[in-house]
Amino acid sequence: MPRRTPLTREEKLARREALAARAAAGGLRLPDAIRQMREALDMTQAAFGEKFGLTRIQVLNLEKGTANPTRETLEKIGRPFGFVLGFVSRPRQDEDGPS
Repeated sequence: MPRRTPLTREEKLARREALAARAAAGGLRLPDAIRQMREALDMTQAAFGEKFGLTRIQVLNLEKGTANPTRETLEKIGRPFGFVLGFVSRPRQDEDGPS
């Protein structure tokens, strides 16, 4: 597998800003957020896991949406991006749902 060129500082910053904008708009699901945070840091799943005390398989499961991460893990991963845990409202899809 050929080595890829590392992201420049500007590319990393642009990815972080795009991620923050999607999160602020409420258009980011957790599995997508984890993958995009990893990509913004320009890390493999193994390197990302090592940085945050996870295995590559745990990172893979987070990105697939099959993991059940602890609050501590999510806070640790979100901290470099200025993210905090909480509920985000999103536009209602139908009128029959809960108010």
